[in-house]
Amino acid sequence: MSTSDPLFSLAGKVAIITGSSRGIGRAIAERMAEHGAKVVISSRKPEPCAEVRDAINRAHGDGAAISIPANISSKADLRHLVDETTRQLGRVDVVVCNAASNPYYGPLGGIEDDQFRKILENNVIANHWLINFAVPQMIERKEGSIIIVSSIGGLRGSPVIGAYNVSKAADFQLARNLAVEYGPDNIRVNCIAPGLIKTDFARALWDDPETLQRRTSTTPLRRIGEPDEIAGAAVFLASKAGAFMTGQSLVIDGGVTC
Repeated sequence: MSTSDPLFSLAGKVAIITGSSRGIGRAIAERMAEHGAKVVISSRKPEPCAEVRDAINRAHGDGAAISIPANISSKADLRHLVDETTRQLGRVDVVVCNAASNPYYGPLGGIEDDQFRKILENNVIANHWLINFAVPQMIERKEGSIIIVSSIGGLRGSPVIGAYNVSKAADFQLARNLAVEYGPDNIRVNCIAPGLIKTDFARALWDDPETLQRRTSTTPLRRIGEPDEIAGAAVFLASKAGAFMTGQSLVIDGGVTC
């Protein structure tokens, strides 16, 4: 993708990316800024957000990025994220629901109610909140792109991250349903479903050499992914290149689900 290619240009667009102080979210923010978008860096802690904002502004010029910290478990924070973005940048064209949580690693039979509830609230309901806050202005302009970062976990079972997988399966349906609701207003809603990516969030799944070897031995590409290998899909879905795609899930997993 050329940064000057009009098909993939995000010039004039404003994109909110949650969980963008590191990992997949940061990679998406960096690539969207490279393609001309003004990006909003958001995660819980102000300092990491400011660091990413400053790095993007150094690379792409002042004003390429702003930072607005928000905790996805707080409906008020997410409302403020959209309101403050609109106040500072005038609009919201793209929303990337990337932030998620997984406080439990083990079989579903052992999960506490509060842990299960937190996973569903942060990974599904929080996306619903953020989208609902941003979508009215998209409806007004008859244009917008919403991207939910789900997971191939939503396509399969697991003995250790079952609750997380349930939430990610729900994200697929959230995208499908909102695609039907908002399609008449030219608002597209899609998911990206990464496989195992080398991020801090997924460290428990790749940090142990034995676990990693087992995983890569059954992956056609024989490796796990890097955050930047997800970012291109987000640029595609946010740009004219993805203008006729909605309600779908792009699986990017090195061939695991072949």
